[in-house]
Amino acid sequence: MHKQLQANADFQIQSIAQGSSLYPKRLLDLSDPPKRLFYIGDIGLLTQPMLAVVGARKASPSGLLLAQYFSSALGLAGYHIISGMAYGIDGAAHRGILDIGASCKTIAVCGSGLDRTYPPEHRELARRIATNGLLLSEYLPGTGPKGFHFPRRNRLIAALSLGVVVIEAAQKSGSLITAYQASSLGREVFVLPGPITSPLFVGSHQLIQEGAKLVRSVQDVLEELPNVRPH
Repeated sequence: MHKQLQANADFQIQSIAQGSSLYPKRLLDLSDPPKRLFYIGDIGLLTQPMLAVVGARKASPSGLLLAQYFSSALGLAGYHIISGMAYGIDGAAHRGILDIGASCKTIAVCGSGLDRTYPPEHRELARRIATNGLLLSEYLPGTGPKGFHFPRRNRLIAALSLGVVVIEAAQKSGSLITAYQASSLGREVFVLPGPITSPLFVGSHQLIQEGAKLVRSVQDVLEELPNVRPH
């Protein structure tokens, strides 16, 4: 079933139910896939190859640059980029695709209803994604952000992606949740290392110790994945 709901500024929020042909089959790998998804933009992107780029909200300047670089380079290699539209690494990852105008797009999974942009400072980013990619949520319009929404959002990011690239992750980080969920679903987990003295990399190094692939270049990611043609 496919429904058109209400306006969100210049955009229409639409929805699909789990039985719809448009519903992404990757989400069925979850023990609790959403019964309904709400979206603005191109829902067809969810059937195409994508990688998640995630990391710290309070990212370092070099982390932000690396997020943009990996996002744009992986996009040029043929993968859409999915993230959570949070401050820091997420926002940089989305912009990395948007700023190069690539044929590949970016998908933002939100922890609130799509008429309640969070964080509010990302309204313009949300508008750009709605125009040139996809905004996605399992929450009804009108639903505000709650703390427990974000770990649930992260499970969707993990399930939809072929792999997760972790740029910077502190010891207690939503990025760790995404990475562990991705691993449990059989997705690849890639981690950039950093200084052992930096708290931004405590979680990153923990993932590497536990078997995630240490990444030094975009090629380190691509060699573990099926080749895709740029869109």
